[in-house]
Amino acid sequence: MTFGTHDALIAMAVLVALLIALLCAVVAGVLARADGATIPGAFSRAGVAFAATMGVATGLLTLFGR
Repeated sequence: MTFGTHDALIAMAVLVALLIALLCAVVAGVLARADGATIPGAFSRAGVAFAATMGVATGLLTLFGR
């Protein structure tokens, strides 16, 4: 099985989505901690932000990845 250009673009799009979700999670965690949340609370908010961003990103990749 060969790894074509389309597969490479899909892999790159998934990697970009992962990095954007990670950035959103870090920002959400830092902002939650600055707002006075406990460390577990900040991690929880970061996890929710990561999951939401990855959900939207993978939905868009599925929609436009054909």
